[in-house]
Amino acid sequence: MTARFSSKAVRDGLTTRFIGRRLEYRVVLGSTQDVARELARAGAPEGTVVLTGRQTAGRGRLGRSFISPRGGLYLTVVLRPALDHLRPLPIVAALAVARGLEREAGLKTALKWPNDVLVGGRKICGILLESELTGQTANYVLMGIGVNVNADVAAYPEIAAVATSAAAEAARRVSREALAAAILNELEALYLAVQAGRPVQEEWRGRLETLGRQVRVTCGETVEEGLAEDVDGDGSLILLRPDGSRVTIVAGDVTLRG
Repeated sequence: MTARFSSKAVRDGLTTRFIGRRLEYRVVLGSTQDVARELARAGAPEGTVVLTGRQTAGRGRLGRSFISPRGGLYLTVVLRPALDHLRPLPIVAALAVARGLEREAGLKTALKWPNDVLVGGRKICGILLESELTGQTANYVLMGIGVNVNADVAAYPEIAAVATSAAAEAARRVSREALAAAILNELEALYLAVQAGRPVQEEWRGRLETLGRQVRVTCGETVEEGLAEDVDGDGSLILLRPDGSRVTIVAGDVTLRG
């Protein structure tokens, strides 16, 4: 049985100035993104967090559904960054989760471009960023984070072969409250670092297990294959094609060739 979640314990673990200081917790939600969007449009302050232990209509990247079983941690953070701070946000999100998992679960993490968090080569977290822009102003950004914490991933055939959970990797139950607080604490530190012009990309790049591998990248109807050579200053993937030419890819799904 999944232990009862304590939103108070999350609040008690926060060391942040603004992220998570307004925290909306629900036992079950359709999607934290949808609730956060309503709050953002109603003027919710930056750092507002919508959190649940189970989603019935979770969404992933590229319009896919996101399986959100009991025992997981699903949250969305409302951010209101300057437009020139939008591009680093996927990097910030991935690093915050990786650091939080290492701190609270003792796990060694890696990243798969662009922002999947992996443990033991399997996906443990998904990240979705959605924004609303008016001209050159970002009205808000919704940073969605879903982590398999104590969920029984093996019970879901759709993801069992490619996903894992913190509990499975740590061989113990992991506190969802402590992990939530750790991720939010790391998130604020990284977000403020970006706003102050301090670099965060090198840490992210150093964690990317995609680099140096032969990959296939799919984006809609476009498929590219080659060596994942590097990432540029915006976090886009630089792919070396078999013919020696290079292509810069802003977004897409990566699979290892062979």
